[in-house]
Amino acid sequence: MKSDHRHELKTNELAEWIANFPQWAKENRIMIIVVLLVIAVAGFLYIWNIHSKNISIQEQIELTNYMSQLLGAKAQIVSAQAQGKDLSYILLQPANSLKSFAQTVKDDRMAAFALIKRADALRTEMHYRPGPVSEQDFTTQINLAKDSYNEAIEKASSYPSLMAAAKFGIGLCEEELGNFEKAQQIYQDVATNPDFEGTVAKAAAKQRLKTMADYKTKVAFQPSAKPKVKATPIDINDLPIEIKQKLSAPKAPVINLEPNQPSAD
Repeated sequence: MKSDHRHELKTNELAEWIANFPQWAKENRIMIIVVLLVIAVAGFLYIWNIHSKNISIQEQIELTNYMSQLLGAKAQIVSAQAQGKDLSYILLQPANSLKSFAQTVKDDRMAAFALIKRADALRTEMHYRPGPVSEQDFTTQINLAKDSYNEAIEKASSYPSLMAAAKFGIGLCEEELGNFEKAQQIYQDVATNPDFEGTVAKAAAKQRLKTMADYKTKVAFQPSAKPKVKATPIDINDLPIEIKQKLSAPKAPVINLEPNQPSAD
């Protein structure tokens, strides 16, 4: 009996709350709107965070695949060179893929890294070519690498290690183009920049400053001296019988074929 009474009371309270809800909502509509907005924003941020993480993972996988393609291409090139074949051009495909990736990815760190690796691939492709390269082709491709390094610098403002790597790459390009003073200045800037402390590029720049003078000097090779041939005495007894017979045969008399001179009476 008491249970039925309690149930009846709860039913009456619910009916009364439903009946009064429109009036309560009207009086508290501002608070309701604020609460709904907060819930909507929180839900949107939660969903966006999950979506962003998924995109980041997918982009990291894509970048890793391009790096694997670069390593695989280098291995194929070296293997082909042992067989006298030139496959240096296969580096250009992953280099182009890295450029497209950098243009579409929203993460500046990944974009800068992709641009640096693209520039490295362009430079490497030139050095892997077995035959002579025309000055125009060499200059054009190295300048493309420089442009890629410069684009990386724009993306890497918040990442000192990537910034240092891009600047060091530009120094290598200048050195390869014969602009040694520019290259030296770039290496000096990288080596002395306190923001680059502890980076691989800073150590590489210091080492390059110590050794780049060796690359500026043309190496001249002296012609090797002709080996002196020492005459070895020959024992006639060691010669074949035919040759010994010819050597021991009497010499034919010399016949003077000149016309006789008239005698003077």
